[in-house]
Order: sequence, then C-alpha cells, then structure tokens
Amino acid sequence: MLKSGSFWALGAMSGTSLDGVDAAMLLTDGHRILEFGHSAYRAYEPAERQVIARALGAWPQTAADTARIEAAAEVVETAHSTVLSLFEGAELVGFHGQTLAHEPGGRGTHQAGSGDVLAAVLGVPVVWDFRTSDVELGGQGAPLAPFYHFTCAKFIRAEAPLAFLNLGGVGNLTWVDPRQSAPEAPGACLAFDTGPANAPINDLMLARLGLDHDKGGALAGSGTPKDEIVAAFLNHPYFLKMPPKSLDRNDFAGLSERVVGLSDADAAATLTAAAAAAVAKGAEHFPAPVSRLLVTGGGRHNTTLMTMLADLMACEVLPVEAVGLDGDMMEAQAFAYLAVRVALGLPTSCPGTTGGRAAIGGGKISRP
Repeated sequence: MLKSGSFWALGAMSGTSLDGVDAAMLLTDGHRILEFGHSAYRAYEPAERQVIARALGAWPQTAADTARIEAAAEVVETAHSTVLSLFEGAELVGFHGQTLAHEPGGRGTHQAGSGDVLAAVLGVPVVWDFRTSDVELGGQGAPLAPFYHFTCAKFIRAEAPLAFLNLGGVGNLTWVDPRQSAPEAPGACLAFDTGPANAPINDLMLARLGLDHDKGGALAGSGTPKDEIVAAFLNHPYFLKMPPKSLDRNDFAGLSERVVGLSDADAAATLTAAAAAAVAKGAEHFPAPVSRLLVTGGGRHNTTLMTMLADLMACEVLPVEAVGLDGDMMEAQAFAYLAVRVALGLPTSCPGTTGGRAAIGGGKISRP
C-alpha cells in the first residue's frame, strides 16, 4: 500500500491489564526509528472495564458469548476513537484491539474491535488483526513487539545481546542480538511470554481493596511472599516448554486461588514474587547471557517487583527510560511501527519470536 520512504504512523495498544488505551506517533521507514511523536492515554472507566472483563475468555459460539464480545468491541472502539481523534498528521494507524481469548494451536486468537469502524471514524487507513495470520501458519501469534524491540536496540546503539521485558497483564521477554542485520534474521530475536505479571496483582487489588493496582508495589512490599506457593507455581508445565510460547491472561488462574487465604499484604507479595520468579525462569532460555534487562510496561513502576527482579537476575535491571525510551508507550509505538511494516509488505514475526513456520507479515488493512 505504501511506497518506500518514511511515514508518520499512529499506534494504539490496549493490554491485558485492562487499564486503558495508549496511543503514540512514530516516524519510521519500517526499519528504523526516525523520530518519536506525541502520545496520549485514555483510561477505561470502571463500567467499561467491567464490560470488557465479562467478555474475557469468550468465543463467539453462543448468542450470549457473542453479545458479550460485541459489547466489549463497542467499548474498545469508542475508547480508541476518542483518543486517536486527538492526533493529527497520521498517515496510517496500527490498531491492536483488546485480546479477549488467545489459544494458539486450538481455537486461535481474537481481539475485540474492528479496523473498519476506526478507519471510517478517523478517515485514515487502519492496520489491524495482527495475530491471526501468524497463528494460522503455526505461530503463537504473540508476542508481537519483539521486532520493535530489535529496532529499539539499534536505536540506542546497543552492541551486545540484551533483553527487553514488558510487564503488562502478562509478562513477555525479548532477547535481542543487535549485531544482526534485521529482526527476522536467524539468531536476531527470541521472544516468549514469561507468565502472569500485573494481571493477578491488579485483580487482587480490585477484589479486596477496590483499587486498580498496587501503587509502587507498596502493599506487596509490606508483606511476606509464601515461598511454597511460588515454588508450586514454578512447577507448572509451561515453564518447561521451549520458546517461543505464549499465554492467555487467565492461564494461571490457579495462582490467584492459592493466595485466597493469605492477608492482603502477603497475597500481593506472593503474586509479585511469582511474577519476578517467572521472568528469572524465562531467562534460562536466553541463547546467550545479557548485560542489561530493560523493563517496559506498567510493572516497572512497581518498586517491589523491580527489586525482586534485580535480586533474581544476573544482569542489570533498568527501566527503559534509562536508555531514553518511553516505557509507557513502547507497545503503542510498536504497533505504529508494525503497521508501516504491514503496509510495506515486510514481516512482523518470525520463527524466533512466535514459532511460526516462516517470517510472516500479519495484519489486515481497512481503508476509510
């Protein structure tokens, strides 16, 4: 659709934490970061969050399931339209949507929200449904930010392997060798979901205290993790699987059930310790050691979680701001970058990032 050159793209991300919509502009030629643009955030209202939460795990199999999915899609489309309409100058929009269910190797994956609707509202071509084609070709369909992480490593002029950790509702790691020529090159990237991150902590805070997250990890920091629960959690078969591999938000529901009898502080501490332990376990799969773990996503604001990570990892653990990147907007920027790659016919995933059979360019393009 696009010819070669550089383009201002607008990306949006609504993650498994169900907090809201991140949106960010990026100037890119599909290979390099040329300039960062404006960004914005639109929180979901509590009632909107409840509508989406009711649709989590739903597949369009019954009338009731379909109704929940359609209600969630309307919320997602309205929220995205509101925040994306604030921007000017975008030549293309990358719209991830809200993942409701993710079952690669089974029923597939689906995200709430239509690119057709957004293209009509915004008057700009919209790239969306990034995951389906990867899943259809044997991939996990996730994570999709690794190609952007590779580009970020080039942007900060990294010269040795490093890793990016996104702490959203689910955690995911990208091991990057910036000495390679492109993200799809053999040995350039290895990516996979680590395990639950913010989602069970946020769910606990909402259920027990009516709060949407553990601000700064303060509650977890006042508690004591139950080591036996964390050890049992690490015995889950998922941790023995070789990457690439991915998770649905609710794949570790049993972890939350194990902390039901604990105090608020000990439950938060245990869930936080489990999130950190899952990352350390995942790092055992790295093809080569890394000197830095750069952390993005909301979880990097959780001081207790970051301290636990630093204690467990054999490398420096830093928020991405330490190297001049924006940890709140990296995923939104990633979908701006991926949208341009889709429009240029470039791959957005490869065997090392999702386990697909080949380098794959996903995504549909809806025109206004």
